[in-house]
Amino acid sequence: MPRRNLLVALGSSLGAFFSGTSRAHAAAKAQDPTWQLSDAAWKQRLSPAAYQVLRREGTERPFSSPLNSEKRAGTFVCAGCALPLFSSKAKYESGTGWPSFWQPLPNAIATQVDFKLLVPRTEYHCQRCGGHQGHVFGDGPKPTGKRYCNNGVALVFKPG
Repeated sequence: MPRRNLLVALGSSLGAFFSGTSRAHAAAKAQDPTWQLSDAAWKQRLSPAAYQVLRREGTERPFSSPLNSEKRAGTFVCAGCALPLFSSKAKYESGTGWPSFWQPLPNAIATQVDFKLLVPRTEYHCQRCGGHQGHVFGDGPKPTGKRYCNNGVALVFKPG
């Protein structure tokens, strides 16, 4: 089990390293017209790291997010538009280096297949603003068996 987690983290890190800014894709189109902002508006609204992940589908370094160790009750919301995405009740320690959840909140995310690492992966975005959050894998815990592997910089934690 630890070997699998190490390989996942290493593979994702290498993918992030080799993808580079010049080959990054833009985020999904916002479903809500009020969140169809210009690139300049997103750059002004977000930190450089959040912009790279949310709007250019980048990946933060594993084990770099303080949200990995967040254990309080609350909600994880999109750092781009504050849409609630995950309940803290669905968070678990996957050992991969990114905040992980076994289930999103209803109507919170949209998915699409990407081939950036040559193999198909299911990428997910914020349903409202289209901001890239992470990827979903089929190796999570029960009851869903899913692991929503999220970039911490793409989230904000709201306690409560």
